[in-house]
Amino acid sequence: MREKNQIRINMFPDYDSLYCKYCYVYGHDWAPTTGLEEGITQITSKSTQSHRLIWNFPLEITFKSTNPSGWPQLVVSVYGPDVFGNDVVRGYGATHIPFTPGQHTRTIPMFVPEPTWRLQKFTGWLLGRRPEYTDPKVVAQGEGREVTRVRSQGFVTVSFHIMTKDMKKMGYDTGPSSPSAIQSEAQSYAK
Repeated sequence: MREKNQIRINMFPDYDSLYCKYCYVYGHDWAPTTGLEEGITQITSKSTQSHRLIWNFPLEITFKSTNPSGWPQLVVSVYGPDVFGNDVVRGYGATHIPFTPGQHTRTIPMFVPEPTWRLQKFTGWLLGRRPEYTDPKVVAQGEGREVTRVRSQGFVTVSFHIMTKDMKKMGYDTGPSSPSAIQSEAQSYAK
């Protein structure tokens, strides 16, 4: 599976001058063959016409596998300065890489961990040490997150261009690629 994608638009109404870190999480049967598994974007600021942050940051990676278990996920972490100039996390989010070949757009809802007590919140704000994950990959795994208190905050839009090879040969059907193919497939099941 080859993936060319782009972290495009960021909607965080209360923040400016943000950058993004990304990484991929995948199962044991998957292996990246080309491309970067993690990286960091440039810092972007809101334009005067629209109040969105636009990165248009390209990503490209190729994976190989013989098993769909552990299908790759893209994990996105957004960071920016607080009032004291410290870089703090502004959001975490993850999405599975689309299964079907072609163009896809995903809007990833972002969230941030919240402190349990108000005193922790105040001292974290004062010292510039907000709650954050030591490893952002935990966002895609779910284990250990059930006791984490979080708050929704912003969205990141990612566009994907997916290419697959030998999926049918391996016995996997990723579905028809056009609406006419879907209709003809539905008619053949009806007979």
